[in-house]
Amino acid sequence: MRAVAAPAWTRRQLLGGTLASAAAAAKPERRPNLVFLMADDQGWGDVGYRGHQVLQTPHLDRLATQGVRFDRFYAASPVCSPTRGSCLTGRHPFRYGIYFANAGGPRDPSEYTLPNAEITIAELVRPLGYRTGHFGKWHLGDFAGPRKSSPADAGFSDWFSTVRKVPTVDPPASEYWENGRPVTRPLSGDDSRLIMDRALAFIESAVRARRPFLSVIWFHTPHLPVLATPEFRARYRTRAAAEQHYWGALTALDAQVGRLREALRRWGVRRDTMLWYTSDNGPEGDAWGPAWPGSAGPWRGRKASLFEGGIRVPGLLEWPARFPQPRTVAAACSTSDYFPTVCDALGLPPPDARPIDGVSLLPLIASGAAARPRPLAFETTRLTRGSPRLAWIEDRWKLLSNLNEEEDLLFDLIQDPAETRNLAAAYPEESRRMRALLAAWRESCRRSAAGHDYPETR
Repeated sequence: MRAVAAPAWTRRQLLGGTLASAAAAAKPERRPNLVFLMADDQGWGDVGYRGHQVLQTPHLDRLATQGVRFDRFYAASPVCSPTRGSCLTGRHPFRYGIYFANAGGPRDPSEYTLPNAEITIAELVRPLGYRTGHFGKWHLGDFAGPRKSSPADAGFSDWFSTVRKVPTVDPPASEYWENGRPVTRPLSGDDSRLIMDRALAFIESAVRARRPFLSVIWFHTPHLPVLATPEFRARYRTRAAAEQHYWGALTALDAQVGRLREALRRWGVRRDTMLWYTSDNGPEGDAWGPAWPGSAGPWRGRKASLFEGGIRVPGLLEWPARFPQPRTVAAACSTSDYFPTVCDALGLPPPDARPIDGVSLLPLIASGAAARPRPLAFETTRLTRGSPRLAWIEDRWKLLSNLNEEEDLLFDLIQDPAETRNLAAAYPEESRRMRALLAAWRESCRRSAAGHDYPETR
């Protein structure tokens, strides 16, 4: 009999090995399955349940009316790679050096990688017996070479993923890797369906093995180049070509959400599955119109901006075992909240003392509280489409600042969620207070990025 080689643990996995002892002490009750769905560049208004007059998203609409709907849900960043890291770690991406979107060209290496010393949701749950899978856009490092940081390096045992964006119809097989090997067979049809095909096969295998599962499903839709198949373009045949493709691709994505929910029901695991849905940032383009059909709803700004339209995105959760009745959450919530919420659901303490920017949403959902227990902070770089580069969001107030001599912006998000009236001069004490908190948070992130959160790896 051939000997089986021991697994080649990465440095991050060795650091996260202490989670095994925590897992042993965790509550032994039935643990929920975990599914994290994310669109790419879908705006807050790009869903039927927000009153879109044309776009058809019946399955997301049902999810919004049957589960938990977050009305103030934020991506941790106005661009994609940083937000993706926040989903996996619970930490702001400026803590570990993912400052902007990774390179998008087919031959461009990644500029940023998820550091080995970061602990991900996948590494959190694997010691508990979970099967872990990633499907779709990764964008947190390359799959080979000097900038390597693949799903396997982040704790995922199964993956069918791309380093970067791909066309949303007939994606090049050369852009996909499956479990560490490039895909060579041709891929054809709608990309959201191709991703869901692999995700459902993974979930069904876990169900048959009676194993809990974590399935991270990150669609490419509706990121450019956004394309729709003739079947879905036909639903919008009277509209401009860009609208046909954009809305058609989103309706095709929506169909896959419905397919997933039906499969979970058919396999008898829907009740015990936490199913999350969001987008990585607001819609692309400088202004709404036929050439840029993505809708930020009534909010100011779009992708790359820290105004609401760049970071406020769809946010949904379905978990019938815990929240059997529909709920609406008015408090501000974020992609950084995924990690601590999963810790709470599984009865796990934080893995170590490193700063976590998110909070568990379970008490907030259960209580119906109008405010989160901790403010949200943001920083971005490069293109901002006119917004300052930092933001501090509390229940009522939002401060945007470059923390220099330039004018700060202070908005009352309760009275003026469209950010039309700068109140910094009218409320100077609030501006100074929030500016000081934002500066302290920024310094904390700089200490994290310098390695102070995991000194043993420096």
